[in-house]
Amino acid sequence: MPRRFCLILIALLWLPVACAAGSERRIHVGYYEFPPYSYTDDQGHPSGVGLELTARLLDEAGYQAEFRAYPGARLYNGLIDGSIALWFGAPGKPELAEHTLESRYLLGQIALNLYYRPGTAPPRLPDDLQGRGVILITGYSYWQGINQWLQDPARHITLHRTSRHTAALEMLLRRRGDLLLDYQMPVEQARRSLGIGDLPFVEVQRLQLKLIVSRHAADAVQLRDALDHAYQRLQARGEDLQLP
Repeated sequence: MPRRFCLILIALLWLPVACAAGSERRIHVGYYEFPPYSYTDDQGHPSGVGLELTARLLDEAGYQAEFRAYPGARLYNGLIDGSIALWFGAPGKPELAEHTLESRYLLGQIALNLYYRPGTAPPRLPDDLQGRGVILITGYSYWQGINQWLQDPARHITLHRTSRHTAALEMLLRRRGDLLLDYQMPVEQARRSLGIGDLPFVEVQRLQLKLIVSRHAADAVQLRDALDHAYQRLQARGEDLQLP
């Protein structure tokens, strides 16, 4: 068989395999609006320190990130059915436990706080939620115990919702709610953008941040392990992988 023909035949046989391997290496990463960790910037592009670190780890592991923003409920449903392969977020959500794998390395932590107006007394939890108006961010989910407090009809809590952290701060300061339940880093960013001074708060919960892999995505265990190994290699090279 002529040498040129052999080379052409090998190339034709290899091409479909290479294309398939290339498509498998594109990882669909879901995120929701959670600045400064993950958000869509003014040009409509995925942005944030969490997405940057996710892309860095995927690249080191030999994958290519494909980001897309979702509302919280759709993001969780995508992880449950496997249409979303990866999420940078908080582990331990009961509805995701059977459907996801967690990276072995902690990428950061974030505090969930209950903010109150300056000059008012710090709330005692959960007793001082009684009869109060609590401002929440639309699409965010919370620890089960917190949800039980907020949804307990005996507490007579009025819930006020907004989709923006800046609007939530303005509602609190304009007395359109008594308390604000929100995560610290987005509040800090919103507070600076509004030129507002420090706000008093009570820390409710401290959450870990990890990479969450859908068990129903293709080669889920391989993907999780590859990301863990990528973390180890980058850390060994002296890169700072801990988010603020």
